[in-house]
Amino acid sequence: MIHSVDILLSFVLLSVLFSFGTSRLVVMIRIVAFQGVAAAIAPFFLEHSMSFGGIVFTMSILSIRGIIIPWSIYAVVKKIGIKRALEINVGYNASLFFCLLLIVSAQMLSHKFNLSDFTGSKLIVSAAISLIVAGLFLLMARRNAIVMVLAYIMMENGISLLGAPLSAGAHTIVEFGILLDVLAGVMIMGIMLQSIQNKYVNLDTAQLRKLKE
Repeated sequence: MIHSVDILLSFVLLSVLFSFGTSRLVVMIRIVAFQGVAAAIAPFFLEHSMSFGGIVFTMSILSIRGIIIPWSIYAVVKKIGIKRALEINVGYNASLFFCLLLIVSAQMLSHKFNLSDFTGSKLIVSAAISLIVAGLFLLMARRNAIVMVLAYIMMENGISLLGAPLSAGAHTIVEFGILLDVLAGVMIMGIMLQSIQNKYVNLDTAQLRKLKE
């Protein structure tokens, strides 16, 4: 029997595949926003009952993940005027091949965690692992600073998704505190990205080697 959350997580896995094959920053932002929304609403499917406070925290997390953080990054992209991330270390075809291997390997590895019995979902662990490893891969495979920020957020989404079945109930309070730190980091990164753009025209992090005190 297919659990309702597995349908959502299937789209999350597809979004990871799309993120590896696109160079458009707006598409990447939308993908990360969708992944954030999916990670935020996962507790609704995993918990049989949720308190009013839990619902408020979850909706706050949803707003931060799905609206505030993506909009903040989009505002920076629009102000800088860069539409595509062309600075890469690994080609897109090789990235897509790695992503397919990642999804298959994550599904095989997820059975060792044996969480599907009490979560009711067969894909939550594999989706979480895929997001975490995908974020790590994009940090190494892409040199564009905005993509690296999005990859970091993707990793955080994966960690949150993995923690949802392990810490049901108290997970929302901890997650809300972490998200405030992430939001502050995104704001600071926005200022830094504009400074890098003004100095080096593009956002290739390889240019950071030229920085001197």
